[in-house]
Amino acid sequence: MQVPVYSMIGEVVRYIEISDDVFAVPFNQAVVHQAMVRQLANARQGTASTKSRGEVRGSHQKLFRQKGTGQARAGSRRSPIRRGGGVAFGPKPKSYRQEMPKKMHRLALKSVLSAKVEDKELVVLEKLELDEPKTKELVKLLVALGISSSSALITTSQSEEKVVKSARNLVGVKTIPARLLNVVDILSHKVLLMPEVTVRQIEQLWGKRLIDKGKSSASL
Repeated sequence: MQVPVYSMIGEVVRYIEISDDVFAVPFNQAVVHQAMVRQLANARQGTASTKSRGEVRGSHQKLFRQKGTGQARAGSRRSPIRRGGGVAFGPKPKSYRQEMPKKMHRLALKSVLSAKVEDKELVVLEKLELDEPKTKELVKLLVALGISSSSALITTSQSEEKVVKSARNLVGVKTIPARLLNVVDILSHKVLLMPEVTVRQIEQLWGKRLIDKGKSSASL
């Protein structure tokens, strides 16, 4: 599959061949959904906590005698039905972490990457170099490429300080290294922008080479 490569001024420089194993995978909705739910669940801290009637401060003594008052019977002031009492069935700290096989995680990433290519929402740059960290220069680049600055995910080979500082003031624009690319971020942004070198890095990370290497080492 071929995709165009753009210059910093928004002109098509050439076309490059990208790996079908990474960027032309049929969309697997079930696996993508599971990967998204897993990522969101793992992001939860799970620190919410409430006190039960046995943990709040207050006397255990019965408020008044059981019979003869004409009122409904009542327990201690720690009861959940009273103000200042404990919480019935309240949340307690727990882990929401979910596990997922590596092959399924890799398939989910390749599915969403392929969807971006199919929808023509993957923009490949010849290079992404900024002379200085300046938001104005990055906006100029996005406008030249015809990308709405309200929803763009900029992926680089490694953390680029100039790019990060230039994008952090733009609402809806996020920068991320290729190794940290994930399903939620890709689905949360309209356009996926990356230089050509990052495309090659992604092919090495999640392409056939990694699988073949693992099989050869396992056979040894």
